[in-house]
Amino acid sequence: MTQQHQATAPIAVGVEDAARLIGITRSKLYEMLAEGKIRSFKLGRRRLIQVQELEFFIQRHANENGR
Repeated sequence: MTQQHQATAPIAVGVEDAARLIGITRSKLYEMLAEGKIRSFKLGRRRLIQVQELEFFIQRHANENGR
């Protein structure tokens, strides 16, 4: 019997991956982090953003600017 490995989605991503996920540049994401629009945290030397935080940001933005 072989053991199957399931790929799991990450719960936090680095700045470059986060920017790619929501379709903005890395510098724009850093700007938004500095403004407090998206929350992040440091783990060692890396700045990480929870995927759930990105989803909340997109939902808030869509609700505020939806037509």
